[in-house]
Amino acid sequence: MKILILGGTAEARELANRLVAKGHDVMSSLAGRTTDPKLPEGDIRMGKFGGIPGLCAYMRAVGTERLVDATHPYAGLISINAVTAAKVTGVPLVRFMRPAWQQREGDDWLTLQTVAEAAAALPPNADVLLTTGHMGLEAFLQRDDCQFVVRLIEPPAFELPRHASLLLARPPYELMGELQLMEREGITHLVTKNSGGGQTAAKLEAARRLGVKVIMIARPAYGPALEVSDLDAAMLAVEAGVLPGAA
Repeated sequence: MKILILGGTAEARELANRLVAKGHDVMSSLAGRTTDPKLPEGDIRMGKFGGIPGLCAYMRAVGTERLVDATHPYAGLISINAVTAAKVTGVPLVRFMRPAWQQREGDDWLTLQTVAEAAAALPPNADVLLTTGHMGLEAFLQRDDCQFVVRLIEPPAFELPRHASLLLARPPYELMGELQLMEREGITHLVTKNSGGGQTAAKLEAARRLGVKVIMIARPAYGPALEVSDLDAAMLAVEAGVLPGAA
């Protein structure tokens, strides 16, 4: 089949590699925000589609038979657009959504719905490890009564203010490194999105051990799709168009 994967995650790469190995014609679409990204097997498309009309036009032009949304759980607009594009074109949509992190005994979490709520919830004089990415960064940096360590893969498009320092790093992150970072910087609050997965989960264990309060931004809600949470199920869903075990 001709399969379009909206990618950019480790799971998207692995899924593309598996599908190519089975002989499918796979196009992986990347937003192009990350310099020198790790690329999957198959064909690669970089950049935006131009909204729903552009995505629909592309799918029709190349004869897409399956659309796979394997983007980050907080990718936002592209995931919303994928739902509408699948409806308009009649192409089945499979969404890979890695399981969310669950609060465990010893965790001190405050779960909020938006970046604005998370920024407002920080107490004065908090020392914050901020791991929410580029989107909404300004809302936190307006809190000049707090100190921030802003961890990103790519530098932001603007200079950080004096009450924020930039830490450029690429996952996966190990527990010892996360513990050392939080202790060195005197972190009192970790702000993160509930991305799920193992590559960045060590920060939650470090926060648990050190008594660091976690402000967790909840996942957005997307429209209907054939949704799976592991790669084996994703392979079956893409190839058969049904969930494993479905009648």
